[in-house]
Amino acid sequence: MTLRTDPLDARLTGVLGGRTAGAFEKALSLQTLGDLLRHYPRRYAERGELTDLSALREGDTVTVLAEVRSVTVRPMRQRRGTILEAVISDGQETMSLTFFNQRWRERELKAGRRGLFSGQVTRFRGALQLAHPDFELFPEGDAGDERKAQEFASALIPIYPAAKGVTSWQIRSAVDLALAQVTSLDDPLPESVRTERGLLPLTDALHAIHRPATRADVQSAIERLRFEEALVLQVLLAQRRAELRALRATRRVPSSTPLADAFDDRLPFTLTEGQLAVSAQIAEDMADEHPMHRLLQGDVGSGKTIVALRAMLRVVDAGGQAALLAPTEVLATQHHRTISAMLGPLAQRGMLEGADVSTRITLLTGSQKAAERRAALLDVVSGDAGIVVGTHALLQEHVDFHDLALVVVDEQHRFGVEQRAALAAKSREGTRPHVLVMTATPIPRTVAMTVFGDVDVSTLAEVPAGRAGVTTHIVAARDQPALLARAWQRAREEVEQGHRVFVVCPRIGDGQEGGDGPEGGEVEEASAPSGDADGDGGDRPRAAAVLELAQALREGPLAGLRVGVLHGRMPAEEKDDVMRRFADTSARDGIDVLVSTTVIEVGVDVPDATMMVIVDADRFGISQLHQLRGRVGRGSLPGLCLLVTEAEAGSTARARLDAVASTTDGFVLSELDLDLRREGDVLGSAQSGSRRTLRLLEVARHADVIADARLVAAAIVDADPGLDANPALAHAVATLVRDEQAEFLEKA
Repeated sequence: MTLRTDPLDARLTGVLGGRTAGAFEKALSLQTLGDLLRHYPRRYAERGELTDLSALREGDTVTVLAEVRSVTVRPMRQRRGTILEAVISDGQETMSLTFFNQRWRERELKAGRRGLFSGQVTRFRGALQLAHPDFELFPEGDAGDERKAQEFASALIPIYPAAKGVTSWQIRSAVDLALAQVTSLDDPLPESVRTERGLLPLTDALHAIHRPATRADVQSAIERLRFEEALVLQVLLAQRRAELRALRATRRVPSSTPLADAFDDRLPFTLTEGQLAVSAQIAEDMADEHPMHRLLQGDVGSGKTIVALRAMLRVVDAGGQAALLAPTEVLATQHHRTISAMLGPLAQRGMLEGADVSTRITLLTGSQKAAERRAALLDVVSGDAGIVVGTHALLQEHVDFHDLALVVVDEQHRFGVEQRAALAAKSREGTRPHVLVMTATPIPRTVAMTVFGDVDVSTLAEVPAGRAGVTTHIVAARDQPALLARAWQRAREEVEQGHRVFVVCPRIGDGQEGGDGPEGGEVEEASAPSGDADGDGGDRPRAAAVLELAQALREGPLAGLRVGVLHGRMPAEEKDDVMRRFADTSARDGIDVLVSTTVIEVGVDVPDATMMVIVDADRFGISQLHQLRGRVGRGSLPGLCLLVTEAEAGSTARARLDAVASTTDGFVLSELDLDLRREGDVLGSAQSGSRRTLRLLEVARHADVIADARLVAAAIVDADPGLDANPALAHAVATLVRDEQAEFLEKA
């Protein structure tokens, strides 16, 4: 199908001129007519009642009808720049208008010109004035009338999100030019859909949101444009569901499950009902001739890895291979070690200790030595390795599988579409592997509907029996410094009982200020969530750093204990060695206290770790704090998490910490996190400039709109998969993909 040309795709250069268009693109990432018209006002101001100059009062917002009497320009006294002062009169009284560094207005505000002037009345040196007023001059020779004045005074003034170099006033002027270009637009919403819901046509909605006559106009425009956002997203997801249904996969139905059964027999605990139910769902999916595409979400400690491993063993029993893709070497190595330990002799095929029914677990990372890597690649291509655990190294072209049947992606939001597609393409020619993606960040229902509308979602809500759990407390270091001293004393007491302690910092330190490279995968510089008034301001002290704090602890409150460090920039072998020494309480070279960045946030499992101290905890988001504290209390020993902060009580940052301390329910926290940060951060959407996919739709607040749009989208795509009968809608979906604004659909 050939997509039509859309007037909204016209470049701003042709409407605004090259210089102005360049400024809009640089400051706001606005390139086309559509970009500009989708840059909606953030609020609307009212000019105020039409008022005689004699009735003005300081502080009032007013509109006056007057004539320019004189204009003068003078330099400022205290700093560089100019002040333009215009004196206006209504025939009886006079007042001044003041503009700073806007000398060019001298060409407009000529003596004798009449117009309408609007702003807030202020007082300067005893006289009333309007500073930087909004104004509209009548054509020369037109004195204006009361009707025009009343219309001007009562009109709503759109206030736009602006940026350095582009003001709201300039955007308003540009929008006026753009609206003149769009008198009739093809509508992405089918007419029947609009009529049934009483929604405005697109052209009317754009005019109403930018130049409304009343507040009701604004609301009608928002309702229509919000539904359009939801529908375009849901149509894209519906098309993806249809594409997945069209793909072919090899049915993975083992005639018997000796390996999976032997593993279940080895488990020292009873599987939860949730784990059994999700396992059954996965088995049913993999028995289909179409590839499974399932999201497995579960709170910290809910046992997602057990479910994934049972699925992988079932695939091996069916004669295929499974690949587990982890975002970092630390996590990949942890998975390899954990799975090998859980399987025991079941993972030692070809070895003396191996069981009669067994397989081989192979680790593949980017930093392996040549000989080790060659051996791993041979295990993968020959099929000797039933389960392959790796990082991005699995995606490289020369990594070939014997029969890749199942791809398990851990912390899937760390991987892009292309990366997962590269791994999926390694299956047998003409087929696709089944895909199971996991996330340890609980996803609110509204996010799941919006983001994961093209996958089946399974949720593990139970926590396996035997886990002691974790309690969380806030340590207000600024107000009660003695509490911080007690925290380090408590850490020493935990170590004396044979336990392990995590200490987490936002930075690496010692000049290591950036994030890790692709293989490391971690973002090593934590900061307060966007939009947080208590974020990392310019005068805020630098966040605690791993290298600096570790040294201070060795020389101070934890002197005599074995304090180690871990961060994503360390060589892989060194990271692995540090984790081994920390996890093994019997090691002679063991580590008692591990000072780390967020590299340990997900997947790291040290049963003897009973305490975590998160320093400058207000620098982290709610979900991240919840994931971090999930590293303690994982065994039979109770966990303790201390959130150290200097944030003041009552601040936004402190409210986040209070929320984390109040509950260990990740689903409750995820809803709160979504409410505080909106979907931009939750979904991982790129927020550069103003280019964002969701402008009016908030997934936390508009679940009803999303659900309605999803039903409409399903009906449209079922009847017209290629959208041939809906070219405007097809164009809207193509634009979404073309602008790479759909990346957030793959993230959580």
